[in-house]
This record gives sequence, structure tokens and C-alpha cells, in this order.
Amino acid sequence: MEHSVTYLGYIPLMPLLGALVLGLLHLFTCRGKALPELLYGALACIGPLLSFVFALVVFFHLKGLPAEERFLVHNAFTWFAVGDLHVDMGFLADPLSSLMLLFVTLIGSLIHIYSVGYMAGDENFGKFFAYLNLFLGAMLILVLASGPVVMFVGWEGVGLCSYLLISYYCKETENVIAGNKAFIVNRIGDLGFVLGMSLLFWAIGAGGFDYLSLKANVDQIAPATGIAICLLLFVGACGKSAQIPLYVWLPDAMAGPTPVSALIHAATMVTAGVYMVARFSFLYASHTAAGTVVAWVGILTALLAAIFGMFQKDIKKILAYSTVSQLGYMFAGVGIAAYSAGIFHVFTHAFFKALLFLGAGSVIYALHHQQDIWKMGGLKSKLPKTYLTMMIGAFALAGCPPFSGFFSKDEILFSALATGHTGIWLIGVLVAGMTAYYTFRMIFLVFHGEPRDAEAHAHAHEPPAVMTLPLQILAFGALFAGFLNLPGVFGGSLKVSQWLAPSLVDHHPHVSVWLELLAILTSIAAFAIGITLAHRKFGQGAQEPEFTGFAKFGYHKFYVDELYNAVFVQPYKAFGGLISRFFEPYVTDCHVRLSTWLYRKAGIAFKALQVGYVRVYAIYMVIGLSLMSLFLSQTIN
Repeated sequence: MEHSVTYLGYIPLMPLLGALVLGLLHLFTCRGKALPELLYGALACIGPLLSFVFALVVFFHLKGLPAEERFLVHNAFTWFAVGDLHVDMGFLADPLSSLMLLFVTLIGSLIHIYSVGYMAGDENFGKFFAYLNLFLGAMLILVLASGPVVMFVGWEGVGLCSYLLISYYCKETENVIAGNKAFIVNRIGDLGFVLGMSLLFWAIGAGGFDYLSLKANVDQIAPATGIAICLLLFVGACGKSAQIPLYVWLPDAMAGPTPVSALIHAATMVTAGVYMVARFSFLYASHTAAGTVVAWVGILTALLAAIFGMFQKDIKKILAYSTVSQLGYMFAGVGIAAYSAGIFHVFTHAFFKALLFLGAGSVIYALHHQQDIWKMGGLKSKLPKTYLTMMIGAFALAGCPPFSGFFSKDEILFSALATGHTGIWLIGVLVAGMTAYYTFRMIFLVFHGEPRDAEAHAHAHEPPAVMTLPLQILAFGALFAGFLNLPGVFGGSLKVSQWLAPSLVDHHPHVSVWLELLAILTSIAAFAIGITLAHRKFGQGAQEPEFTGFAKFGYHKFYVDELYNAVFVQPYKAFGGLISRFFEPYVTDCHVRLSTWLYRKAGIAFKALQVGYVRVYAIYMVIGLSLMSLFLSQTIN
């Protein structure tokens, strides 16, 4: 049973209005009517905070309804109707979207508050927050969409905003290239989304093209068609959530300001692909072959990104590859039909990854934009609040109990083991150990040992409260969020899984407690081995090594970017140059060139007739009148 409410549309509307107001104010600022940064910051934070309040209203409204009735809808207007395709600009709030709304708006708000301090003094302060509000508004449309078409509006919106924010420092060519790369790679994935959506409509769209109608009519889809739809939709998810082979844009997205990195990696955009697969759980659960593909692509992406993360020296790129790796875990979860486990990891990851990125931003802020971890060290005493909060985030990312990341990651690994996906489980355990290693490699090199840059260390100081307060709130979530879905072996009741049950077609295998304990102990062992190795090698500081062999190969990310450039980019440029030199001038432009030639020759001919003598013009008139008379006489006869 659905319940119609009108306030759902206010949730994305608030940041969208903020983007409009801030954009207009920025235009006035460009004309010399500058306004205080504090005013810009206050206006920027109002929209996300109001959206968070409405998200709380949605959550408690749903909580007060019976489980089978937890569906709130609002159809703002009919967008278009073509034949059998009828699309409303509609919003749907159910347990799945309500959970996403809570952490997207909360973390989005905290990042906005943090940005007030981080971006202070920026010449385009207002424009930055206009883009940030627009980004959040697009993500909220994506989450609240009642069907795939409306979701695609938000999907493209976050893609556009990612380009604007990644290339925000557009005076640097590399930043613009990074923005272009993100935009183009995402468009490749979006083609898969569009094709999958079109095929889905062809299969069952006449019965309604919203999620609830599609779920009711999913049995109409032939098996082969269903697998094709699932795989095409997953191509879109690979682009947005940076999975093999479309992951290459996300590490380069670090070109944008650090708050942008936190927002992209924690609460928006990259989680959209996982959310989309979970939203179509009714489809993927019916076609397990497609789910298996999703799971294996996810876990192999997790492994590949973990290898890259072990050798990086840019603090933001280490965290970027950790995001790619954790997204791989999420796709492994939803691929094996453990949808609630995958979404739960999205939930916990949002807290600790936002915390780590903002903490990294505080380090960069304190060291005057230094990002190389081999030029840091000894910052524990200089940045005590940042150190403590980042330690909490690091333990959560590495999967240390009782931090949040342990419970969500372990639930995915346990589900893989319980459902017979032993290979996925083994790779997942290996990646867990690697994650602990490269995470604490970063922590030890940044905060422990002796300073490697004495001058930068001497001037380092804790950022202002507007930046440290969001860190403390996020640290609380990174520490305690895992207890919301405490497994039965710890006396819990899996509250998040129960909450999500009406929205997902989940699979909960019944297995022995011993198997669950085995999964838990192996996860703990992987963490212990990883942090021990990191401490032995980097705990007391270390000097930057000269990478050779496999380490050099991993540091250069297996030369995948160079391979893509050689195989795709350069041939495309060469083909484009060929078209520009030969095809355009002699094929597409030939009619234009022919018309120009004819007009030019006609002009020359008429020019020859213009001699400037009256007697000649009189002869022309006589000839003209004679021809006209002849024509009229012939017509009359």
C-alpha cells in the first residue's frame, strides 16, 4: 500500500534552491558587489540541513507504518507520455531510499560546514558552494526517484556536477583533463544504463515504468532478456561507481578540492551504482548469472585497487583507491544477493570515508597543500584532534572490531562464504589484510616518526573548529554505526537488514554459528596481519623507497592509463584528425564549397555586365522588354 505525501519534493528542492541563490549572488559578486564569505557559507548550509530535517521526517513517518506499507510517493507532475511510455516526475521513499537520504543529507551537510573553513579566501567561494548544492540536489533526485527515467535525471546531474567540481581549479590543465576524463568515462557507462533502461521498457514498460510497477511485472521478462538488462544496467553502475574497466576516472578526481573528494567518495555519486543495483534487486535476484558477474567484477576491482593503494604516495590517491576497493566489496555483496549487506557497507563507508578525506584535508590545510606522505611525519602532536579522528576512520576502514567497517565488511564476507562463493570470500579476506596494511602505512607515515619537512612541520597547526567539529561527528558514526546491524553471534538482531527487508529481495542463508565465527576470525586475522606488517615497516618512520619490480609496476597502476591512452585515446584522436583533414572538407562540406563556388562565378558573370554606360543599360532594357513581350504573346495564344 502506498501513501501519498507532498513534502518528498522538498528534499531535493532545498539544495537546488540554494544552488540557484548562490549562483545569482556569485554573479553579483563578479560585478563588484562582494558579499561576506560567512553569508555565502550560511546560505550554502541551510539547504542541506533542511533536507536532513525532511529526511528525518520521512524516516519516522515510515517507521510508524506497518512494514508492508512503508512506501511514500509523490507525483509532482506528468513529465511526458509517448505511446505506452508514461513518466511522472515522481518521488518514492521506502526503507532503502530513506536510509540513503539520512546519510547523504547528514554527511553532505557536514561537508558543507567543513568547506566553509577549508575554502576560506577562495576567489570563487560562492560558485563553489553553488556547485556543491547542485551536486547534492542531483544526488537526492537520484535517490528519491520513483522510476529509472527520473533516476537518470539525477544520474546525469551528478555526472555534470562532478565535472564542474573536479575541474574547479581550472587554471591548471591537469585538473581540466581530470574533469574531462571523469565526464567521458561516465558517459560510456551511461550508454549502458540507457540501453538497459530501453530494453527494460521494451520488455515490460507498458505495465508501468516506476519501480513498484516494474517489480510487480518482472515475471514477464524472458531469462535471456533479463540477463541482458542486468548486465547493461551494471555497465552504467561500473561507470558511476568506478569498477573494472571504468574505474580510471576516480583517482584522478582528486584534482578537485578535498571536500569535493569527500562528497564524491563518501555520500554521493560513487555509491549511486550500488544503490541502483540494490534498487533493481527484484531483477537481479531473478537472474543469478548476472549477479555472479557483478560479484566477480566487484571483488576483482577490490583486489586491483588494493594493490594500487599499497604503493601510492599522494594521501588523497591512497584514499581514492581505498574507495574503489570498498566499492568492489559492495558490488560483491549485492552480486551474491546479500543486498542489505552491500547497502549496510555503503552506510558505514559513508562515515569513515568522509572522515578520512576531511581528515586528509585538514592535514593538507595544515601543511599548505602538501599531499605527499613521504614529506610528512611527526604530525601526531601538531594535529591531535585530526590524528585521533583519522585513527578512528582508519580502524573502521581496515575492518578492526568494534569499529563500523568491521561489521559491514564481515557481513559481506560471511554472506559469500555461506552462499558457497568461496573464491570471492578468499579474495575478500586477502583484500581486507591489504587494506589494513596500506591504511596504516598512510597513518604511520603521516603522523608518526620524525618530520621529513622541518619547515612545514614547524608551521603546522590544528584547523579551526568549523573543520574539526565535522570530523568529531563523523568519528562518532565511524565508531558506532556498525552496532545498528549487529549479527546474531554478538547478540544483535540485524536491525538495518530488517529495516531494508520491504525494499529488497534479500537472501539470508541459515548456517551454523561456527561458520559465522570462522568468517569473523579470518577477518580479524587479516586485519591483525596487515597492521602488524605496516607497523614493522613504517611504525617508526621510513624513507621513501626506490620502487623496483612488482612494486614499481603497482606504483604506476599497472600502466593501465597508458594502455587506455595507446589503445583508445590516441587512435580516436588520429581518427578525428583524419576526418578533420579529409572527410569534412571533401564530403560533409562539399555542398557548401560547391554553393560558394557557384555564387562566386555568378558574381563574376554579373560583374561583367556592369559596364557603367547608359546606352548599354538601355539595350538591356530593350532586350528585357522584348523577351517579356514574347513570353506574354506566347501565353495569350
